[in-house]
Amino acid sequence: MGYQNLLSLVGLIILGLVAWLFSSHKKIINWKVVLWGIGLQLLFAFFIFLVPAGSKVFLLVNELVVRILDSATAGIKFLFGRLALPPGTTNEAGETSIGYILAFQALPTVVFFAALVGALYYLRVMPFLIQLFSRVFTKLMKVSGAESLCVSSNIFVGVESSLVVKPYLEKMTISELGTILTAGMATIASSVLSLYVMILRAELPTIAGHLVSASILSAPAALLTSKLIFPETGQPLTLGLEVKPYYEKEDNLIMAIINGANSGLKLLGGIVALLLAFLGLLALADLMLGWLGGQVNHLLGWNFSWQLSSILSYVFYPLVLAMGVNPHDISLVSGLLAERVVATELVSYQHLAELLKAGAFHDPRSVLIASYALCGFAHVASLAIFVGGIGALAPSRLKDLSRIGFKALLAATLACLITGAVAGIFFTGSSVLFGK
Repeated sequence: MGYQNLLSLVGLIILGLVAWLFSSHKKIINWKVVLWGIGLQLLFAFFIFLVPAGSKVFLLVNELVVRILDSATAGIKFLFGRLALPPGTTNEAGETSIGYILAFQALPTVVFFAALVGALYYLRVMPFLIQLFSRVFTKLMKVSGAESLCVSSNIFVGVESSLVVKPYLEKMTISELGTILTAGMATIASSVLSLYVMILRAELPTIAGHLVSASILSAPAALLTSKLIFPETGQPLTLGLEVKPYYEKEDNLIMAIINGANSGLKLLGGIVALLLAFLGLLALADLMLGWLGGQVNHLLGWNFSWQLSSILSYVFYPLVLAMGVNPHDISLVSGLLAERVVATELVSYQHLAELLKAGAFHDPRSVLIASYALCGFAHVASLAIFVGGIGALAPSRLKDLSRIGFKALLAATLACLITGAVAGIFFTGSSVLFGK
């Protein structure tokens, strides 16, 4: 283990301490949950990064996701023709790609993956996997069955994960609600994982496997940070109990695929709307801030970049250093993380791909840590979606959800950073998992 790996290990502890500093009840923290949260992450990462059998499983998952993604593009190419061709490729008609276009090459895969998830729910594959992870969290970490079930669901799906615990939402404790919000924003949904793979796989051939690993690692990390920031002060109804996922099964497989595709189309519309709205509002905010900052620069003789992401990036500097990122790359990774908070992780991943293509990074280790740390819905837009979505299922808890929302966003951000630090602990430059 090199000094950078040790730095990531120390950083894991530092990030946990940051979460503890924001705890609402520092004296009643359940340290068993914290230790198991760290232990499960380290155990899984050790298996994936250092055990030969784990590396084989990782590469198999990566290949499976890529093959499925290739299948997903069949419908896209049929609908959009030349516009759907990735850069540098040619179709059977001899037409060449005109370049990378997010709207035609990546976004439509959301519909395919949503339909696939719908089919897997009907075939009971998804409920089986969710209950498997939930059983591990409930038994080892001694948290409530309902929150562990929701956390497990978030490994695979997004805001709809709260549906699996719908009967319990109204009577959940504040700590349980905090965990559900944190887990939702600390992980990604399988339906959007395809977007990030499409964006990054040209530069990072094994990115699919890494993103699946990151989403799994972030589940115990979310429990870790949420229980540090929102310690349990009540008595959960399902404490230590196994809970079965609640969902309405479709009449048949075809209906499951149809409804899954329709849900994916709605999700696609939501993503497009968010990008249009938030990127436009961010540009407007930066315009106003830039004008005001320009006056300050003129008065004081400064040359500071007055943009929201630029200002926020300075907050991330010490946290990125703690993850074990190469000092030469700290500004790049800090900027990407800051950008996620205000403009979504999709924009950050796009810029990560552009930086990789331009050869901007000094160390591949920084790239890997960044790809893990960015793997989560930890941004302002997602906070509004999760608070509103869960609040719609449990109207009486909307006030509580809105009150703890920004703390949950902090917990989710720290969970993602901890996942990045764990990846840094086990990364070696010659790792086959990095495509070398």
